[in-house]
Amino acid sequence: MGQFIIEGGHQLHGEITPQGAKNEALEVISAILLTEEPVVIRNVPDILDVNNLIELLSKMGVSVRKTGDHEWTFVAKSLDREYLGSQEFVQRCAGLRGSILTLGPLLGRYHHACVAKPGGDQIGRRRLDTHFIGIQELGAKFNYDQTLGVYDIDAQELQGKYMLLDEASVTGTANIIMTAVLAKGTTTIYNAACEPYIQQLCKMLNRMGAKISGVSSNLLTIEGVERLHGTEHTILPDMIEVGSFIGMAAMTGSELTIKNVSYENLGIIPMMFNRLGIKIELKGDDIHIPQQSHYEVQSFMDGSILNISDAPWPGLTPDLLSVMLVVATQAKGSVLIHQKMFESRLFFVDKLIDMGAQIILCDPHRAVVVGHDKQMQLRCARLSSPDIRAGIALLIAAMSAKGTSVISNIEQIDRGYEDIEGRLAALGANIKRV
Repeated sequence: MGQFIIEGGHQLHGEITPQGAKNEALEVISAILLTEEPVVIRNVPDILDVNNLIELLSKMGVSVRKTGDHEWTFVAKSLDREYLGSQEFVQRCAGLRGSILTLGPLLGRYHHACVAKPGGDQIGRRRLDTHFIGIQELGAKFNYDQTLGVYDIDAQELQGKYMLLDEASVTGTANIIMTAVLAKGTTTIYNAACEPYIQQLCKMLNRMGAKISGVSSNLLTIEGVERLHGTEHTILPDMIEVGSFIGMAAMTGSELTIKNVSYENLGIIPMMFNRLGIKIELKGDDIHIPQQSHYEVQSFMDGSILNISDAPWPGLTPDLLSVMLVVATQAKGSVLIHQKMFESRLFFVDKLIDMGAQIILCDPHRAVVVGHDKQMQLRCARLSSPDIRAGIALLIAAMSAKGTSVISNIEQIDRGYEDIEGRLAALGANIKRV
């Protein structure tokens, strides 16, 4: 188990480029199973979750080659059907939530799939009902082996259908799309997720020969086709990394430039940081964060306390609430953070309280943060990363704290952030891995 040793209080200077988007990478890499022709994917982040998915595909029989810097070529000409459902396959899936995204492509192309109950962040219940109900609507039949924790799914004939999703699940929408593109007839998905990463998946599939309309809306129409061909695809910059770097600059009082952010795909993220008082300057497709000695939280127009909550796109992504909560600890003013989607994601705040932050955890979903206005520096601490996003939030807190902090279980951070210590050290942070 690795640790980060962080000496706080160092300002950052210079430029940093965000990695490719983790969530998009998991979707588009899974989609290569839909064709036997080569698929080239660029800007692939070198992170644990993505590398584990690539290794899983290789074990399944996919030809996997690294053909450039952050570029991979995949050829899924034939699969090792005996490997699917093996004990090793089950164990690999159990440690990787992204493995659930292989379900749709396997059903669409082979009409049969075996998927183990996926692992991932321990941030509360993350049900798979939307995936399964939508795929059942298309004609799939599920059998669950409780002893092995394996779903055996059969779909001899997939037939398009109208469906209204019970929630705008991003991975659920992705799985249904990848099942439907090779189904007979027309599939209509209402209340579909429409995040930029879903849009990217649809655009990639359309280049492969799929017929998907309504892209960027919550109403998708998919006309099934007989086969898909190869393509090339470039992954967007990771909006969560962009938000994390904005938070780091604010907490450490740094001047920082974030390069090539694909600003039009950030949605309301810059606006929400503005509401925390952080100045953001757009220069071309770069974001410049000027040095600020303090930042003041905006209240609502009626004077009530600012409430920051997550919502399906184009609302605020839940993956940035942990970062915004930490940033609020040093703001002037108070903020209510409302995490609606996951009931355990705010439990890391007890560590911030130990560091001197003024936070009231109201319940598993809500926390009130009373900012210090940088009048009182956070204290160093020994910390443990419970999940990817809480891990980066604790890292940001440690970078701004007085003294030397230790963060353990950093494998959680590695799942979503590429060489984070090396990239931050290049900016002036004092951080090392042991």
